Amino acid sequence: MSLLIKNVLLDGRRCNILVRDERFVCLDAAESAEAEKVLDAGGAAILPAFYNTHTHAAMTLLRGYGDDNPLHVWLEEYVWPYEDKLTAADIRRGSELALKEMIATGTVFFSDMYFDIDETIAAVQESGIRAAIGITVMDYHPKALRDEKARKVREWRDTDRLQLTVAPHAIYTVGRETLISSARLARENGRKIHIHLSETAKEVQDCIAQTGMTPVRYLDSIGILGSDVIAAHCVHVDKEEWDILAGRGVTVSHCPCSNMKLGSGRFPYELAIASGVRVTLGTDGCSSNNNLDMREEMKIAALLAKVTGDTALLSAPQVLQWATRNGAEAFGYDAGVIAEGKLADAILVSMDGPKMQPCHNLISNWVYSADSSCIKHVICNGKILL
Repeated sequence: MSLLIKNVLLDGRRCNILVRDERFVCLDAAESAEAEKVLDAGGAAILPAFYNTHTHAAMTLLRGYGDDNPLHVWLEEYVWPYEDKLTAADIRRGSELALKEMIATGTVFFSDMYFDIDETIAAVQESGIRAAIGITVMDYHPKALRDEKARKVREWRDTDRLQLTVAPHAIYTVGRETLISSARLARENGRKIHIHLSETAKEVQDCIAQTGMTPVRYLDSIGILGSDVIAAHCVHVDKEEWDILAGRGVTVSHCPCSNMKLGSGRFPYELAIASGVRVTLGTDGCSSNNNLDMREEMKIAALLAKVTGDTALLSAPQVLQWATRNGAEAFGYDAGVIAEGKLADAILVSMDGPKMQPCHNLISNWVYSADSSCIKHVICNGKILL
């Protein structure tokens, strides 16, 4: 498959971009270059598409449900009782709704953690976007279900758009032995590990009471942390713990909107950035956000970083990298940047609307001023999805 994107703005100049075999092959192609499909961008700007590194797609079904409650009340009194009633068909519909929203807002990859994963996988296969689908592990699951999930991990073969991860939910839902066995299962089968970590002060306090250690130190002590781990939230993490995460090569998924809505706290940007940890962005699920708009997540992250007074902390280009290239690289995709040889994942953003004018700085406009209505086209793996 080949695609010629004509008359597109890249780094402030108009050019023609040729895509072939799912990759950018020429960023300065001739207008007459041969391609199976031609897209006239009409002067739109091309930017990297988004990689959402932590969400629960089918939780679109809980959008606006159980709002304005602290995390543990929200989970125990609202979310878990609701989820017990969900059927496979419900999860398919919730996943399809999430995919429509993600594509419409410029996301071409998401890392999921939920149930009935075959339904989400089927929805992803039809949609054209990429995903890492987490096989959720919790202690209350019966042995037969745990065995079935382990079999799935061993038998699954990744494709260019789909991979599986092993997703022990959190230290407060997964005990020591299950954490260890989950990590072993993931590593024996070349899978990444996706886990909630240090999301709330209560989680930290409970972990200290039970183990004598904070969550990061606890997971490190039992051999869980490594370069194959994606740790979501990491709100209550001290300097020494950030050094541990960095030393182990852990990727952190920062979810600013969810953290604020659930009252979890402010992400320690200063410590995270200084540590050198690879930080990415995630939306979390629609029940705690309440949308899947990664552009909005960028703006909120950048503003929340500055709220304590350092206006230079987390610049627009840096937060864009968190939302794009860092997420792609964390999951092994040679993408997240518009460059020859990279996978052709991109969005085309209209420059005509009032929110993009005047354009003193495209990246600044995209992070601080625009909204998802500015997106004209979404491209994943060289194919136009929107």
